[in-house]
Amino acid sequence: MAALTLEGVGFAAGSSRILQKIDMSLAEGEFLALVGPSGCGKSSLLRLIAGFERATVGQIRLEERVVSGPGLHLDPEDREIGMVFQSYALWPHMDVAGNVGYGLKVRRMPTAQRNTRVAEALATVGLSGFEGRRVQNLSGGQRQRVALARCLAMKPRLLLLDEPLANLDAHLREAMVEEFRRLHRATGVSIVYVTHDQAEAMALADRIGVMSAGQLL
Repeated sequence: MAALTLEGVGFAAGSSRILQKIDMSLAEGEFLALVGPSGCGKSSLLRLIAGFERATVGQIRLEERVVSGPGLHLDPEDREIGMVFQSYALWPHMDVAGNVGYGLKVRRMPTAQRNTRVAEALATVGLSGFEGRRVQNLSGGQRQRVALARCLAMKPRLLLLDEPLANLDAHLREAMVEEFRRLHRATGVSIVYVTHDQAEAMALADRIGVMSAGQLL
């Protein structure tokens, strides 16, 4: 069964056609990288999958469940998808545990269960013992791991990564590439990974999709 299927998906903003007839599938547990120049539609495609934007045409399915189609648009919180942004999007006034457990708290998960899930997610990304740290006191690589842990704590069916290494220096990027490989082996989660760096995509992905001018080539 495919973890993700897109059929004829297009997206327009006003008179601008941003994505055109995207057909794509992602196998269960697969790591797919999308590469292409800035402005080609990679991030817009992730936002459609996540539900932050509404597709103009076409259908998006998660496993057998239709989440986007004619007359249908499921909200992001109902799609069981985790997304890591280039900017990390962490809450600066919260400590690490607060950030990682925020989505679980919104879901009203009991405190003891939430604490266990947070600890498990932090252990997965190598940040056990960081629960009480303030995020503004962390390095870029550590913040990226916190953002990953926040997604993993929600146990998503699909993980979307939008140029997650773009703000890191070369040494940290290399270390995080290995971290992503380890994390994928450990969790088996299905991943769609957006990057403009072909070497990064080659190092990580099972399969690579090339995008240009709003099309998946």
